[in-house]
Amino acid sequence: MVHLLIPAAGMGKRMGSNRNKLLLTLMNKPLLAWTLNAAEAADEITWIGIIGQPADQSDIEAIVAEAAITKPVKFAIGGATRQESVYKGLQALPPEAKWVLIHDGARCLATPDLLNRCATALRDFPGLIAAIPVKDTIKVVNEKDIVHDTPDRRRLWAAQTPQGFTVQLLKECHEKGRKLGWEVTDDAALFERCQLPVKIVAGEETNLKVTTPMDLAIAEFILRQRLGSSSP
Repeated sequence: MVHLLIPAAGMGKRMGSNRNKLLLTLMNKPLLAWTLNAAEAADEITWIGIIGQPADQSDIEAIVAEAAITKPVKFAIGGATRQESVYKGLQALPPEAKWVLIHDGARCLATPDLLNRCATALRDFPGLIAAIPVKDTIKVVNEKDIVHDTPDRRRLWAAQTPQGFTVQLLKECHEKGRKLGWEVTDDAALFERCQLPVKIVAGEETNLKVTTPMDLAIAEFILRQRLGSSSP
């Protein structure tokens, strides 16, 4: 049994919106609904937790109802940062939760297959992330925007979500991070700082994070191709 946490507490400032971007629509359905549909279809996921802000709770509950999700769904109040939101989401997990996947709601194109593969891999690894190889040449620059290094891209991977962990270990990492004042952008970074291994699971090229209006347009194109339809 693998539990899923969906951080959904952010605002859509880069989207040019003054509301939670996961409430915006993509082909006549909220972004969050597409994520929930994938979780519903993933056989390895048995429980879904959505981490949001109180102001969005009624909208999120309406999306869950409209999506006709049959798996248990719990709403948890998020924090001021993603890190704090995930910490609070972990506290909302049921006591029997052994493994957890954390998947950003804005990555609404992740497939059930990806969720299942990550969930299955958790039986062999205490920590993992979906990721894809970097295609571009990456430049490391200094504070004056002068290039001072070009890392070998063969060893560079672009992190995605879901990211999966043994629940107890991730809770311990979050507690240590809070005590030591660590500020990270994903949960894998907490694992790394605690000297715990993080395995790469092959992600999906289409698993983009919808952050800007251009991302929304690309997501619609991908969905139309996936669904084999030219209309919503």
